[in-house]
Amino acid sequence: MIEPLRVLQTKPQLTALIPIKVPREDIRKVMGPGLAELKAAVAAQNVAIVGPWFTHHLRNPGEIFDFEICLPVAAPVAPANRVKPGQWSAMNIVQTTYHGGYESLGGAWGEFIGMIKAAGHRTVDGLYESYDVGPEASTDPSEWRTVLSKELVEE
Repeated sequence: MIEPLRVLQTKPQLTALIPIKVPREDIRKVMGPGLAELKAAVAAQNVAIVGPWFTHHLRNPGEIFDFEICLPVAAPVAPANRVKPGQWSAMNIVQTTYHGGYESLGGAWGEFIGMIKAAGHRTVDGLYESYDVGPEASTDPSEWRTVLSKELVEE
């Protein structure tokens, strides 16, 4: 299930990120280890995490996933191995929240894209997923919440 569309303006947010480019079928193999590596690097620099982790897909996913695993942070991080400093820019976005397990995210994205088009919005290539409630908080996938976001085309 997804919630109704929301249109909002984001504020700039410092991030720590790991860029990843893998075939679609490898996404589950790299996500957990990448997030663990990112959290460890941020902790080693004594930088506070200030919100839920998210992914930024630089292009709409196809056979290759070209994305960044990101953590919002309170201060800039120094580069360390694969970890890089970054920033989520201020932008106008359209957003919804998906309720459920990760295996149905593809369908939720399809429904979300349909709602965006039906509302007459145009978006840029790429997307964001913020993992607000997941398996670390509950073993019941019906309680999981993933925020889906797409940047709007400036008119």
